[in-house]
Amino acid sequence: MPKKFLPAVFLWLAICGVLPAQTIQRLAHQPPDGAGICLQLTDGTVICQGNAESDWYKLTPDNTGSYVNGTWTKVASLPSGYVPDAFASAVLADGRAVITGGEYLNGAFTLTNLGAIYDPKANTWTNLPAPATWKYIGDSPSAVLPNGTFVVGNKLTKSMAILSPKTLSWTVLPGGGKSDFNAEEGWTLLPDGSILTMDVKNAPNSERYASSTRKWTTAGSTIVDLHSPSPFGCIHYGPNGSLCYYPPGEIGPAILRPDGTVFATGSNSSSGSGAGHTAIYDTKKKTWTVGPDFPNGDNAGDSFAVLLPNGDVLVEGIFSSYLWDGVSLTQTLATPGALMILPTGQVLVGGTEVYNPAGTYQAAWAPTISSVTTSVTRGSTYKISGTQFNGLSQANAFGDEFETATNYPLVRITNTGTGHVFYARTHNHSTMAVATGSAIVSTNFDVPATMETGASTLEVVANGIPSTPTSITVN
Repeated sequence: MPKKFLPAVFLWLAICGVLPAQTIQRLAHQPPDGAGICLQLTDGTVICQGNAESDWYKLTPDNTGSYVNGTWTKVASLPSGYVPDAFASAVLADGRAVITGGEYLNGAFTLTNLGAIYDPKANTWTNLPAPATWKYIGDSPSAVLPNGTFVVGNKLTKSMAILSPKTLSWTVLPGGGKSDFNAEEGWTLLPDGSILTMDVKNAPNSERYASSTRKWTTAGSTIVDLHSPSPFGCIHYGPNGSLCYYPPGEIGPAILRPDGTVFATGSNSSSGSGAGHTAIYDTKKKTWTVGPDFPNGDNAGDSFAVLLPNGDVLVEGIFSSYLWDGVSLTQTLATPGALMILPTGQVLVGGTEVYNPAGTYQAAWAPTISSVTTSVTRGSTYKISGTQFNGLSQANAFGDEFETATNYPLVRITNTGTGHVFYARTHNHSTMAVATGSAIVSTNFDVPATMETGASTLEVVANGIPSTPTSITVN
């Protein structure tokens, strides 16, 4: 769960000093029931789970595209009986959101196998049955593969299950070649379409899953131990608490950067110093090197990280937050709460404020538009093609559950006369891969029926980085 910060922390930050270029802004309107995990929908809005855990709220940017001045509205609640905390989650290529499992159900340690799908057009959550034979899911790792299928790891075993978005049917796999069970691990999608994970039970081993073979193979030792020893013994669950879960410890988030390296962060070190280790995986050389330890005896166990538009990784520690620029790990402003990159390049923090990063992206990282009609009609759907529509990374990560990946294209239309900003809902992306390079990819977008007509500009945005605007006319 996201860490709670004490007021003394902020005094300590003022004494120590932080990087001056970053700022924090509080949202003008606060979420009505607080906000836990948030997901970026493909129409530019954001949905967040409320503190009651069955309720969800939508943040809509204002007509200038500002999330700071955006407004909240209540959306549909989860199906009756499904009140989860700490679950696997994703936004699918068709624009729907999926959550499955939950470490807690109605506040009790349950490892529930319930799930639900959210349809933003219908504003409905519907039940998602569990994979066959899976009585428990809990706080499991998950990812959307390049072909658009949603894959989840069974927390208690090496097994995996793949969900077809079209049929909502599961295919259960034995997890062939997996070194240890999936508990407490996070999954990072790589440019070649494979998944990288850092083992927790079998640390410091790492592994890669290839969807073509459906097999796991070792990715080598992370050299330093990224997992923390577990302070728990048996945690009871199941019928009358008759079953035992033995937690293997915790780990930090891992983020793929534009240079092709994965920055993997550690939880509380077993050395007793408290400082978490870090390690860097080179996806081209397929080798690990040791990164710096967290300053101030800090660590990133069971915490959030995001890729900023400038290529730095913002990672949340226990006491503060830090920036990794590929060379140094430096303290920055504290960001208590769930983190998610917005299409503006800002980071939504806990659903209550935004973190404004410094610097900007390199031109080579931006999406490019190669084909789109220059005249569109309100209420109609169009195809748009180009390169790097899905960005260079999933851009968001947690130690294990709470996946908030944003590697899918958004389409932003700005009216030239008024400057008003509209997002056109995207869906049916041709790929959910990352770092697709020069390959031509595509998506479909629905021009809002209520948007203003006239001369406008259109951009494709991925992970907060926009393409060069294209001139269009809205009829």
